Amino acid sequence: MLSMPTSRTRPKPVDRYHHGDLRAALLREAGHVLATAGPEALSLRELARALGVSHNAPYKHFATRDALLAALATEGFRELTADGHEAAANAPPDEVMRARAMAYIRFALRRPAVFKLMFSRDVSGRAHAELGGAARAGFFALRHAVASGATDRTANDAALAAWAFVHGIAHLLIDKQIPEVLGAGRPPEELARDMVRAFGRPRGGS
Repeated sequence: MLSMPTSRTRPKPVDRYHHGDLRAALLREAGHVLATAGPEALSLRELARALGVSHNAPYKHFATRDALLAALATEGFRELTADGHEAAANAPPDEVMRARAMAYIRFALRRPAVFKLMFSRDVSGRAHAELGGAARAGFFALRHAVASGATDRTANDAALAAWAFVHGIAHLLIDKQIPEVLGAGRPPEELARDMVRAFGRPRGGS
């Protein structure tokens, strides 16, 4: 008697990651997708497929796609703040602000997709407390660098002005918006360094 053919069922993906490892792997893979295809291409199901885990596995770490984006941005702020601290620690006292500024710009040039995500409408520190805390920590580190002998309001204003200046340079460089006549053909870091040096330089002579 002939036996009826049976259809083969596709084996379910086996979760190959320990609990903590999967979260880190998801963030690494999400960072790669973000850098190569943009935030629109990020999907928890596609990340699961890429990592060879079940479709439900990512949801144990990120309840929604927005939570994943917020985690990427949070990591970005922490890395940016750490870069600033390291640069400041290795700089002479009168070069601390310039060192922090260059660390900020180097981060933006090194990780442009994450940098843009950190300040995009796709993520909000109000909706994600951990993200908000990481973003504030970066600003307060900058505020501390300019706060010597200043009142709270003056320190806040100075920190905001410094941040706006450096943030603007970073965006101009990563978006390639600097006209050729203003030096766009020079290496980005060299151009950034010269702009940072020019900031606060006395104008005119006496």
